[in-house]
Amino acid sequence: MSTSADFPYYLAFARVRGIGAVRLRKLKAHFGSLQVAWSANEFDLAAAGLDLRTIGALIQGRKSISPSAEVERLTKAGAHALTWDDPAYPRLLREVPDPPPVLFVKGSLSEDDNWAVSIVGTRQATVYGREVTEMLASELVRHRITIVSGLARGIDAYAHQAALKAGGRTLAVLGCGVDVTYPPEHRKLAHQIAEQGALVSDYPLGTPPDAANFPPRNRIISGLSLGVVIVEADEQSGAMITAEFAVDQGRDVFAVPGNIFNRTSRGTNRLIQKGAHIVVDTQSILEELNLNMVTEQREAQIAAPESDLERTILKLLSHEPTQVNELVRALDLPTAEVTATLALMELKGLIRQATGTSYVLAREATAIYQSG
Repeated sequence: MSTSADFPYYLAFARVRGIGAVRLRKLKAHFGSLQVAWSANEFDLAAAGLDLRTIGALIQGRKSISPSAEVERLTKAGAHALTWDDPAYPRLLREVPDPPPVLFVKGSLSEDDNWAVSIVGTRQATVYGREVTEMLASELVRHRITIVSGLARGIDAYAHQAALKAGGRTLAVLGCGVDVTYPPEHRKLAHQIAEQGALVSDYPLGTPPDAANFPPRNRIISGLSLGVVIVEADEQSGAMITAEFAVDQGRDVFAVPGNIFNRTSRGTNRLIQKGAHIVVDTQSILEELNLNMVTEQREAQIAAPESDLERTILKLLSHEPTQVNELVRALDLPTAEVTATLALMELKGLIRQATGTSYVLAREATAIYQSG
């Protein structure tokens, strides 16, 4: 459990309606700490940028919400929470615009979850949809990829179950508190996920599974993932909302083609028509996300931390191919030294080879290395 002085107040603010990432960031910037913000008067709250309705909600909430009691409640539930201030906050999620200030977790998150792919889809899965989901999830897990989904009936449940059966990690992002199981028949599955991965939510403990909670939680499913795979989905569905969030977050969107007469294939076929990556097998996902060598990437990241040369190369590369000889000229270094560094960076997953003599950035998230 975090020992930060602000930690109890993160939990308390999470219970105040209307205070999300944007407003909490304003409070933190204005007051310097959430502990100070929690006790601020109306005038100071307005000066921090809160509107009258939100100020009213906060003042009313302070009457019944105890920050210290929230910490105790979390402990009793066998859960924990990660905040913006926590170094263990998921790196992939931290990269998206306005990530949730608090992430409630039952189970455990791991550095391994930095290599994650989400698989989502309809609750009314066909036999074809189930078979594809089980194949993709199990084969991705064998490549040490964490599977992220939403614990819903249908495709989501099949993805979690296949990941567990294959002995891999899986994360379930909930539209309720992590101490609430929905749907109720997935109680055993939720328990297994918590043992072999984690249940995750930005909703406080005890939050019921209201319909309005589910569309927003989809931004966390995509945010925790390098890419999103839609197996089966109608054109108006939660899975399609997840795909929209993925696009906004700069994540790759994959879609499994389906029968044009089947309603649950309308959304996926439309995504392909609009430019989503078509899934013909697991390899098509691994290649696009540069995940063919995850084990080697992990070992490389542990064995050789980033260097000034790596930083410089990242600044010279883009998503358009750059020739090795161009890099050699720009760096004014021996070709052997540059190519050796490029090979190591490819193992780390920072870049990928576009052709035999050119490289591109592996994905937009490498900006964190450029700005360090």
